[in-house]
Amino acid sequence: MAKDEKLQQYGAEQIQVLEGLEAVRKRPGMYIGSTGSRGLHHLVYEVVDNSIDEALAGFCSTIHVTIHKDNSITVEDDGRGMPVDKHPKLGIPAVEVIHTVLHAGGKFGGGGYKVSGGLHGVGVSVVNALSTRLIATIERDGKIVTQEYKRGIPQTGVIEIGKSEKTGTTIEFFPDPEIFESVEFDYDTLRVRFREMAFLNRGIRIILADERKDPVVRHEYHYEGGIVSFVEYLSQGKMTLLKSPIYMYGEKDMDIVEVALQYNDRYDSTIFSFANNINTVEGGSHETGLRSALTKAINDYARKYNLLKEKEENLTGDDVREGLVAVISVKLPEPQFEGQTKTKLGNSSMRTLTDNIVSSKLSEYLEENPKEAKKIVEKCILARAARDAARKARDVTRKKSGLFSMPVKLADCTSKDVSEREIFIVEGDSAGGSAKSGRNRKTQAILPLRGKILNVEKTRYDKALGNAEIRAMITAFGTGIGSEFDISKLRYDKIIIMTDADVDGSHIRILLLTFFYRYLRPIIEQGHVYAALPPLYRLSKGNQLFYAYSEEERVKFLEENGSGYEIQRYKGLGEMDASQLKETTMDPQKRTLMQVTLENAMEADELFDILMGENVEPRRAFIEENSKMVDKDSLDI
Repeated sequence: MAKDEKLQQYGAEQIQVLEGLEAVRKRPGMYIGSTGSRGLHHLVYEVVDNSIDEALAGFCSTIHVTIHKDNSITVEDDGRGMPVDKHPKLGIPAVEVIHTVLHAGGKFGGGGYKVSGGLHGVGVSVVNALSTRLIATIERDGKIVTQEYKRGIPQTGVIEIGKSEKTGTTIEFFPDPEIFESVEFDYDTLRVRFREMAFLNRGIRIILADERKDPVVRHEYHYEGGIVSFVEYLSQGKMTLLKSPIYMYGEKDMDIVEVALQYNDRYDSTIFSFANNINTVEGGSHETGLRSALTKAINDYARKYNLLKEKEENLTGDDVREGLVAVISVKLPEPQFEGQTKTKLGNSSMRTLTDNIVSSKLSEYLEENPKEAKKIVEKCILARAARDAARKARDVTRKKSGLFSMPVKLADCTSKDVSEREIFIVEGDSAGGSAKSGRNRKTQAILPLRGKILNVEKTRYDKALGNAEIRAMITAFGTGIGSEFDISKLRYDKIIIMTDADVDGSHIRILLLTFFYRYLRPIIEQGHVYAALPPLYRLSKGNQLFYAYSEEERVKFLEENGSGYEIQRYKGLGEMDASQLKETTMDPQKRTLMQVTLENAMEADELFDILMGENVEPRRAFIEENSKMVDKDSLDI
């Protein structure tokens, strides 16, 4: 049979069956999302989730996570210890089943756990498959036993190595460098996640240590207040309306709802939602229930006590959420998530349960605390007044019947293909002029901004929309804003912030990012925002020309190529002519762009609050702490 004929055949013999964990190693992205940094850290979360499940069941109080010098990880808990007796169906020790069989564990019926976390339900067997080595050590029934695996394959049976009166499980694993792009763990990524887990599981103690540092870096997280402590943490540095967060709890059958909320003097809202400890970043039924109950309870109270007049319209969801910081955490035996990565909860019953619990508990709180209730309602009424004013300002950003055209300063591109269109947000008219002359008119649009835009962290919504530069950007982008925001109407694939490489330029870039984060967050989340990196120096000698993007690049170039070069230090983009700007910063073949990403919303929220908020002390502390990392030799002083 000819080779090409054989290739075209499709019968039973062409169906390949991957045995055991072979499938995981063949297609790791199907199980952990990616083989990049996110997938690597996910290995740790899967192991820790097993310990958290023990805590949820009431058998574990402390979890130790250690990053060793060789980037291996040890997770140790004081739970019941994994079972080691023979599995009745498979005839091998239960610990081996857990580590070598997909979809094996105490979370799939049988009464092992009421509720459980974990991202995909495939657990530690996937960690085992994607590790060069994994050693499981278990203390249980008065014994210490261990079993070792290599790339998912058992190397030993279950061996007894000692006696112990304690119970618990220790997992040590070595991520496989053949699978992952890098096996270097980021301490801060793990630290943020474990702090979050400690908040969500009242009383659990999580200790993280990094042995790669000298001395060893260590953080311990333990919160008796649970999500109340979480809300207090998120409210740090803000002027709060209430003495302490409102806490609500309720359950039905085996479903549990916990909510904590606080109001502050800011104009944005922050809601974090979790289901079985998994951060549901897209919300879902539990968050929908919270939002509707909040709006209903506050409106009912305001009507009952004439804080809203008869002829006045009800407060909207946006009105009652201004200045809100809330955390909702639900636990349920059979969670239904939308999508592989479990970012949205789908259980419709959870909407009803959350709505009922929050409506009842919040109404009760408002009745029992009239002073606090009045403060909340008054803030909501002020928010509505501002939103009415904003609606008028927002109309300016709309294009109705050609009444409102694109900003006068916008030099738009001609391409109709959004995927190739990009807009440069440029600091100042002089740089804008050079950018317009150096651009590709088909695919590159230029929008110059005059001076620094408003700091929206300190500005109410209506004032922000009254700012000409902000209105120009909203109109140019095409997405609208607020309740009218629609990402599908974005007119450009790339929004590129192009500012001077100095302190003022950095400040403008942060102001712009603050605006994008607070009002147009999906454009960051979907990867449309970039920062251009202009060069700092131009070095020329005869026909030789070199651009240095940092002090280090300049020094290295001169060390390798000798002296005699004419050096120009660019103080701003306006000093470049059109050809220089095009060559260094705008040409897709030669430029360097930094994509702005949003890995952790809580950390971003905290950072914007510190850098751009009203409170000076946290900002001073941040600068003092991070100034230690600045190389003094690179400063232009």
